[in-house]
Amino acid sequence: MGSGNWVVTAEYYSDTYRTEFIRRGLETKDEALKALRAVLHTYSPSKNIVEKRRRVYRFADQESYLVVIKGKLTEWECTLRIAELVSDSSDPAVATRARRDGGAAGAADGPQDRIPPGY
Repeated sequence: MGSGNWVVTAEYYSDTYRTEFIRRGLETKDEALKALRAVLHTYSPSKNIVEKRRRVYRFADQESYLVVIKGKLTEWECTLRIAELVSDSSDPAVATRARRDGGAAGAADGPQDRIPPGY
């Protein structure tokens, strides 16, 4: 696994809302998209699913997919998508905003990583 900042995630509901990291450490957005497409037909949010049918829907952004898995007894929906760690973004403007020291003015400028006071 690389040391990149792109990830592939799955989001689904199973007694609680869950986010699972499928792949981490991907170097580029293109690498993350390739990894995302590679798991569309194999990923399952539960090892107990006896899969009968799988439908894959692509969202308009073309960077996330809704996967509907019809099992023997249940049906699962999960959203697979890519994400980039903002503080290490390859876009200098995003990375600079993310590293800013909090504050009301800074928070309005964009997403930020934050370490709570006292840590």
